[in-house]
Amino acid sequence: MSERRAARWGWFLPTLLSVAPGAGVLAAPPLPPPAAVAAAANSAPTPLDKYLDNLHTLRASFLQTLADPHGREIDRATGTLIVQRPGKFSWDVHPQPVAGDSGAGNARAATAAGGAGQLMVCDGTNLWFYDRDLQQVTVKPVDTALSATPAMLLSGAVDVRKSFNISSAGEREGLDWVLVEPAGAQADFRSALFGFEHGELRRMILEDKLDQTATIIFQKIERNGSVRPADVSFTPPAGADVIGTARK
Repeated sequence: MSERRAARWGWFLPTLLSVAPGAGVLAAPPLPPPAAVAAAANSAPTPLDKYLDNLHTLRASFLQTLADPHGREIDRATGTLIVQRPGKFSWDVHPQPVAGDSGAGNARAATAAGGAGQLMVCDGTNLWFYDRDLQQVTVKPVDTALSATPAMLLSGAVDVRKSFNISSAGEREGLDWVLVEPAGAQADFRSALFGFEHGELRRMILEDKLDQTATIIFQKIERNGSVRPADVSFTPPAGADVIGTARK
C-alpha cells in the first residue's frame, strides 16, 4: 500500500492520517494541559458519551484531507462512512485533486477520482480492505486487525472507557470538542478530537506519532436510519488478488 493510501486509513489502522495547520487547512483547537486531561478523563459524561449512547447506525459523506507536519496538504479524498453498531462499518474513499497541485499530479488525482479509491469493510468478524487501483483485497480477523482506534470507538467494537481516556476539550469554532486518547501505549496515534454541533458529530481531528494531523469533515449525516446487510458486508470481486484468510 502506498504512503498516501495508508494515510487515508490511519484512523482505522494503527497509523493515522492527518491535516496540520496551514494554508487552507483547519487548525485543531488547543489541547488542555496533560494534568487537566488526566483529572477530567473518564469522569463526567461528555458530548461523545451522549452521542454514542444514542447511536445505533450512522451514514455520512465526508471530506478528508492529509497534510505533512509542516502543514502542506498532500492528499485529499471524499467518501462515505456507514456504521452499524455493534462492530460493523464501511469506509469508502475516492481520491480528489489536492489543492495547489498542477500538471501531471493533478491529472493523476483527477483520473483516480470516481471509480478508483479504496473500500474498507468490517462485517463484525473480518476486516476487509479493497484497493480498486491494485485490484487487491486484504482480509484479517477483526480482533487481530484493529487496535484502539476511533473506528472501534464509533462502531462499538470495544469498551470505550477501558480503551480510551475521554475528556471535554472546550468550545471553538462553534463546536463542542471532546479529546480522546488511547489508554494503551501500543497505539500509534496520540489523540483524536471529536467536534459536535447540537449533539451531532461534525468533525474529527487526529494526531499521530509522526506529528501528522488529520481533519475529517462530515456532511449529509443520517443517524439511526436503515442500514442494509450489504452495506456492511463484503465479497471479493472476481479476479481480485486476496491476501489473508477470512475467519468463518
